Amino acid sequence: MCCSSRPSRAKETRTGRRLVGAVAIVFGILLAVAAASPPAQAQKAPRPPTPPPPTPPPTPSPTDINSDLSGGAAVTNLGSNFLERLGNQASYGFSRALRNNPGGGGASEATDAPRFRAWAEAYGIWARTGAQGDFVGDRRQTWGGVGGIGARLAPGVNVGVSVDQSHTKIDVPLALQAATLDLTQIGANASVDKGPWTWAIALVHGFGKVNSSRDTGAGFARADYNAHIDGALTELSYYGSLDQSRIVPKAAFEYVRASTTSFQELGGLDPVMASGATVERSRILLGAEIGHYWIFDQKIFDLSAYGKFIDNVSQNFSSVTVSLGTESIAVQGISESRYGADAGASASLSLSNAARLYLNYDGKFRAAMQSHQGTVGVELRW
Repeated sequence: MCCSSRPSRAKETRTGRRLVGAVAIVFGILLAVAAASPPAQAQKAPRPPTPPPPTPPPTPSPTDINSDLSGGAAVTNLGSNFLERLGNQASYGFSRALRNNPGGGGASEATDAPRFRAWAEAYGIWARTGAQGDFVGDRRQTWGGVGGIGARLAPGVNVGVSVDQSHTKIDVPLALQAATLDLTQIGANASVDKGPWTWAIALVHGFGKVNSSRDTGAGFARADYNAHIDGALTELSYYGSLDQSRIVPKAAFEYVRASTTSFQELGGLDPVMASGATVERSRILLGAEIGHYWIFDQKIFDLSAYGKFIDNVSQNFSSVTVSLGTESIAVQGISESRYGADAGASASLSLSNAARLYLNYDGKFRAAMQSHQGTVGVELRW
C-alpha cells in the first residue's frame, strides 16, 4: 500500500509544477501585452485647447483724414484766388486805362476821374485734385460773394478793401468722406501808377470752420475744427497800348500760409484724433494780359485774356499725427506740382463813366489739380 502511493504522489507533484509554470507563462505574456498597450483612458484624454492669439490694437489708416487734407488745400487755394483777384483789380489793364482816361479812347485825358469806387461779385469754383500718395483725390465746389470799396488818394495812387465770404463743399468719395468749409477773408490792395508802370500789392487774412464726416461702416465719425489763412502778393506790370488795344506783361510774387487746428472725431467706429497742420507756399507768376475795347452808344465794351506761368518755388507741409488709442501714424499733406499755368478771360461793359458790368473766367492747371472759376460783378464809381 505504501509503495503504490509514492509514484502517484510524484506524478501529482510533476503535474502541479507544470500547471504553475503554464500559469506563470500566461501571466507573463499578459503583463507584457499590458505594458505594450497604453491605457484606454490615456488614449482618450483630450488635449488642452490652444489659447487664441491676442487681438492687436486698432491702428489708424492714412486715408482716415483725407477730407482734412483736402480742407487744408481748399483754404490755401481760396486764399491764393482772393489775393490774385485783388492784385488783378489793381493792375487790370482796362481799369488802368479808365484811371488815365476815364472817358475812353475818344475822350480828353483832362476828364476828371471818379475818386471812389465800390464793387460786388458773385462767383463759383469747381476744382478737383487727383490721387497722390495716401490721398485718394477729391472734388470741391465753392460758392461765394465779394464786396469792396476803393479810393484814389492822389493821382496814380489807389487803395481798396474788400471782404470775401465763401462756402465750399468737399467730397472724397473713394475714402467715404465729406466736409464743408465756411471761410471769411478780409483783403486790402494798393497800386501806384508811374508812367506805363504799375506796382500793386495785396494782403489777405482769413478765418473759417471745417465740418468733416467719415463713414466708418458703423455710423459716421464727425469733427469740427478751425482754419486760418494769411497771404501777400506783390506785382509789377507794364502797360503797352496801340490805339484801343493793349498788352500788359506782369510779374508777381505770392506767399500764403494756411493752418487747420487739431480735432477729435466723435461717433462711428474707431474715431481718430489728428493734430493741427500748416501749409506754406511761395510762388512766382509770370505772364501777360492782352485786350481790346470798342466804343458804341457812349458805352465801352472790353474783351481781354491772360496767361501766366506758375513756379511754386517753395512748398512746406507739416506732417499730421493721426492717433487711435495708443497707436499713431504720421501723414503728409498734399501739394501742387512745381510748375503749372493759369489762364483766363474777361468781358466788361461800361454803361457810363460811373457803372460797369463784367464777367470773368479764371482757370488753374496743375499736374494733379484743376480749378475753374466764374465771376459776375458790378462796379460803381463816383
